[in-house]
Amino acid sequence: MAQSTADRVERKRGIGGLAKQANPAFAVGAVAVPLIAFAGALASGNIRALTYVHVMAGVLWTGIDLFMGLVLGPVLGGQEPEARADFFASFTPKMTFLMPTLATVTISGGILLALRLGKFPNADPWLAILTAATLIPVILLIGYQFDALTDPKTLGILGVAVVGSGAYLVTTLPAFAMTSWWMVATLGIVTLLSVQGFGVILPGEVRIYRQVVSENPDVDLVSEIGMRNARLGGLQGLMQLAIVFVMVGLRWWTP
Repeated sequence: MAQSTADRVERKRGIGGLAKQANPAFAVGAVAVPLIAFAGALASGNIRALTYVHVMAGVLWTGIDLFMGLVLGPVLGGQEPEARADFFASFTPKMTFLMPTLATVTISGGILLALRLGKFPNADPWLAILTAATLIPVILLIGYQFDALTDPKTLGILGVAVVGSGAYLVTTLPAFAMTSWWMVATLGIVTLLSVQGFGVILPGEVRIYRQVVSENPDVDLVSEIGMRNARLGGLQGLMQLAIVFVMVGLRWWTP
């Protein structure tokens, strides 16, 4: 019986339980709509379509982050931990599906646009650096948040990431050459956004969900992580505003 109960709790903590908590229709739509739009734009080969999808995903990502940091955070900051925990219990599962999807579409679309428009010279080595600078810190931060840095699974995933990104670097660095300073600034901001979003905010959302479905949720922990994520969301929004400035410069830069 104990094992059966544990199995049910584990299934409830899985992606299906998270989707149910978020509302299945919302979870599917939040992931499917941006990805389908992105895939359609790529398949069409239309630069305008890709630009539209990239900009719309970026606007939503930036707007939600700024709302979280500048409006939601201050409002919830004046509430009791129990009230904040109740809010984050409902709000967080939805963001767990929506925000990583918007971030992925925005970043991938931006890089592809820069390549297709000829704004990203000598791209391969820089993309290899971006991959290593993002992937390895994200895995380490996820392991740290879940106290799993010494877990064999974490070490295995980290090893694959180190070997894979290292191989990518080794094969591309001989062709290394300077790209535009606008592109360097863009890649730097994108790295910070990705590491913070996928390495800190997203694992925090999963930790909130795991507390919510546990038998004895830690209200103070849920409140603490939720407020931290709201503040980090505001910081993400500010970095996204900075990248808008950089991309305007990149758009009018002539190779």
